[in-house]
This record gives sequence, C-alpha cells and structure tokens, in this order.
Amino acid sequence: MHELSIAVNIAEIVEEEMQKHDASQLNEIVIEIGKMSGVVAELLEFALKESFDNHAVSKANIVFNHIEGKAECLQCHTLQTVENLYNPCINCGSFNLSIIEGKELKIKSLLIE
Repeated sequence: MHELSIAVNIAEIVEEEMQKHDASQLNEIVIEIGKMSGVVAELLEFALKESFDNHAVSKANIVFNHIEGKAECLQCHTLQTVENLYNPCINCGSFNLSIIEGKELKIKSLLIE
C-alpha cells in the first residue's frame, strides 16, 4: 500500500506549512488526485486518519478533487478523455497517446488556524 508513504509525505508537508505560518490547527486539506495516478483516495484518507493519531492531519476534513484523465493522440492529435493508460484513440484507434492530465497528486490547499 503506497498510500501510506504518500500519507507520510503529506503529513510532513502539512507540518512544515503549519510551522511556517505559526498555525496550531488544520481544519481542512484539499488534495487533487488524478484518476490515473494509481492512488486510491479511500486508502489515502484511511492512512491519513488512522496513521497519525495525534497529528493535525488526522483531525482535519479531507477533500479530494478528482482529475479526469486526458490525452492527446500522437498520430492524429485528437484530444480525449481516457480511463486508463491503455485506451486507444477514439478517432484513429492508435495506442500512441500522450497523457496530459490525470496523473496529478498534489495538495491544493490547507485551511489552518
């Protein structure tokens, strides 16, 4: 479960930002997660809540913004929505697609006090 190592990194980032802004409480964290990132949002939330009992991140409201997969066909340059890395082009059938969006995993915002 690589979500645990991602949760550790997120907790470290949250801690750094809270120290930087002299904050004592994290109310909300918004995480953008691409549908093609390979990260399961439910497992990541579980890791954040259960692995950090007394950490600010365990008490915060966690919001996930899911980013759709988008790709450009390198054959015919058609832009399209994709569900996985192995989708063929909807226009020409080529499997030579370049992923433009959907692999993201980033902290979009923190609501701290």
